[in-house]
Amino acid sequence: MATIDLTGTDFEQTVNDNEIVLVDFWAEWCGPCKQFAPTYSAVSEKHEDIVFAKVDTEDQQQLAAAASIRSIPTIMAFKDGHLVFNEAGALPPQALESLIEQLKELDVEKALRESGQSE
Repeated sequence: MATIDLTGTDFEQTVNDNEIVLVDFWAEWCGPCKQFAPTYSAVSEKHEDIVFAKVDTEDQQQLAAAASIRSIPTIMAFKDGHLVFNEAGALPPQALESLIEQLKELDVEKALRESGQSE
């Protein structure tokens, strides 16, 4: 699946309507963002079952602010509507693949119960 562009209008629905969503917060002027983009795109092609999204922090400043983006690129991962990963910096391909495998194996409800955050 190719990456999709998210805006403030469709961000919440995308996160809530899909099991796993990875979001790359980036900007056109950001060198590390440009270096990471081909890795993100290539990995997205291997995982049809995951939504790979991008948020242009220049175009979507309110969304970036709401997500407390301080540095780019920042990768966020959501599973079952819950933020489960949030890290600034470009991930090498192996680290991105490892993150995906961990996301697939993660039992969100169990993790929430163990952390005392269960709904």
